[in-house]
Amino acid sequence: MQRETIKENAITPKSGGKMLFLLIICLFISAAVFAFSVICIESGEVVLGGILMAAGIIGWVLIPILMAGLKIVKPNEARVLTLFGKYYGTIKEPGFYYVNPFCTSFSPTYNALKSEAARKAAEAEQQGRVYIATVNAGKAISLKTQAFDNRRQKVNDVLGNPIIIGAVVIWRVADPTKAVFAVENYSEFLSIQADSTVRNIARLYPYDTFDDEGDDGAGEKTLRGSSIEIADSMRSELQKRVEDAGLIIEEVRITHLAYAEEIAAAMLQRQQAAAIIAARQKIVDGAVGMVKMAIDRLGEDDVVVLDEERKAAMVSNLLVVLCGNKDAQPVVNSGSIY
Repeated sequence: MQRETIKENAITPKSGGKMLFLLIICLFISAAVFAFSVICIESGEVVLGGILMAAGIIGWVLIPILMAGLKIVKPNEARVLTLFGKYYGTIKEPGFYYVNPFCTSFSPTYNALKSEAARKAAEAEQQGRVYIATVNAGKAISLKTQAFDNRRQKVNDVLGNPIIIGAVVIWRVADPTKAVFAVENYSEFLSIQADSTVRNIARLYPYDTFDDEGDDGAGEKTLRGSSIEIADSMRSELQKRVEDAGLIIEEVRITHLAYAEEIAAAMLQRQQAAAIIAARQKIVDGAVGMVKMAIDRLGEDDVVVLDEERKAAMVSNLLVVLCGNKDAQPVVNSGSIY
């Protein structure tokens, strides 16, 4: 069976202030009619008094029912209305309105919290405890920008290394009609889709690389070095998944990224080893350049003439001094170098 697609019908109902004033006047009129009916009955006009009394009672019963049509819409909120199970319309402009008194506001968040409170109350009753169920949510749909903190989850990166990753999602409801009728509960729907998106995107990239290309961003993208680009990819994929629910994903940012505990120590040693090797490579490159410059300068200025054997010894000594971890201990040769 094909799912029914409901298009948004933005309505602007009547002013609630005018209708409230009119209903209050009708309420006083009903009270006056009822009082006048009592006077008529006491004066002997029973038929007229009975008719007026019935009219007054009907007014007192009917007016509270009509007052149920008064609705308040706050800024950045919307009300999705249904009438006897059918979609009636959506109020998105803030204000005080009057609609059909039999229209009801529908909110999946409110219904979910109410069901959860009822479940906890039933469990408490079975255990002999008293649970006061409270639902801190209205029946309006919030259009405000909200932040969803995705829980940390363990994922294997593209190299198979287990990592812990978490993200925060900035989102809002763009189409309240879709958010209400397209999915069961749009908040839970977003939570599940965010978990799946973060996990799927994290599997496509390595946590880090151990060469120069991965560090400067010119090579392969990594979760550590290209977090902004990867977060944008998460936002794009998550937006496609929740578009049918009427949600807008404004931003996704990675808030936590680390190796899992079982390999964190080994990966730290690997990073340290890579850093030591890179540092040693730079030291050796600089030392070779300094040795070459020293020999060339000595030969150009004719300070001393060295044969190949003495040059090799000098190169060896200079490299030991320049590449050593500790300060070299000088040895003064007072005799001839030959």
